[in-house]
Amino acid sequence: MENFTYFNPTRVEFGTGKEQLIGEILAARGIRKVLLCYGSERIKREGLFATVSGKLAEQGIAWVELGGIVSNPHISTVRKGVALARAQQVDAVLAVGGGSVLDSAKAIAAGVHYDGDVWELFLGKAAIASALPLFTILTLAATGSEMNGSAVVTNEDTQEKFFIAAPALFPQVSIVDPQLMRGVSRDYLVYSAADVIAHLIEAYFTASVHPKLLSRLVEALLNTVIETTEALLADPADYDARAEFAWAATLALNGLTFSGAAGFSYPNHAIEHALSALFNVPHGAGLSVVMPAWMKWYHSRNPAQFERFARQVFGVDSAEQGIAALEHWFDKIGTPTRLTQLQISAADLPAIAEKVQSNVRGFGIAELYTPAVVTDILNSAL
Repeated sequence: MENFTYFNPTRVEFGTGKEQLIGEILAARGIRKVLLCYGSERIKREGLFATVSGKLAEQGIAWVELGGIVSNPHISTVRKGVALARAQQVDAVLAVGGGSVLDSAKAIAAGVHYDGDVWELFLGKAAIASALPLFTILTLAATGSEMNGSAVVTNEDTQEKFFIAAPALFPQVSIVDPQLMRGVSRDYLVYSAADVIAHLIEAYFTASVHPKLLSRLVEALLNTVIETTEALLADPADYDARAEFAWAATLALNGLTFSGAAGFSYPNHAIEHALSALFNVPHGAGLSVVMPAWMKWYHSRNPAQFERFARQVFGVDSAEQGIAALEHWFDKIGTPTRLTQLQISAADLPAIAEKVQSNVRGFGIAELYTPAVVTDILNSAL
């Protein structure tokens, strides 16, 4: 087991009705005005916006709205949010939504404290030293953004999807109420499951050092995601399943599953970020296509761990059987496993392979994932 520092300052308020606390939480920190970020109008139709704004008003906290944040969020919206937060002199950013809203809010919080264009932070031209305080109310469990210091945003002009990460981007408080996730569509439930699985398997399969403790933790979370996804597809009102799914999604990317591991990377995310940047596919849908294809190409580099995955997660013997079982499960729940299901053809592969190169450079794995290798991986997903 490698030496490590585990740092996670985010306070999580988990459970039914916890969103009722948001006014008190902000007031206790001296917040008097927030930029309230959200995505679709669903939070207004379902009454969450009224609840949140009412609790803010009770504490004398003003808010400025920034709605319409889309899946695969755009840097143009982030820039708009930065300008709005500065003009309105807000004290904090409050994100109410899923990972795209939370990631946008993080980028806005960082951009307000940066003198240049916020996209420069994604290009690595400057470090993120500070940010506005960030608070979140989660309505879709998938990305784990509620309890980490990372964010991913797409530049729609350059068709690039990059990430930022800094301690300043950890939310101060995140509210996770599984009841707020009841309106998530079937499609986004299964895309979310694929996203969580990708977060879990990247280090699990690629790490040069991966203690058994971490392997067991990852396997428990994988089995939980599989079981609860199936339970929710059968009964979307199953609160216990939704709660376990939500907490598994948080734990998958809050640092626990790779503390003590070493030498790992994120090739599936690097490849998928190019897909969603070029074709605007849902992130989880892209990952469910990339993962089995990547696993078929990569498994001979770490056969023991792939065999362990096959046994512990799917109860089969060989690496190949385990990969096939995951692909079959994706097919069964209805998330894509072929590029053609995303309207991506063989003719698109050269552009994708080239676009991936900037991502793998960012992840430090460009030497292994050349355009030829990426093309080889994606060919098996056609």
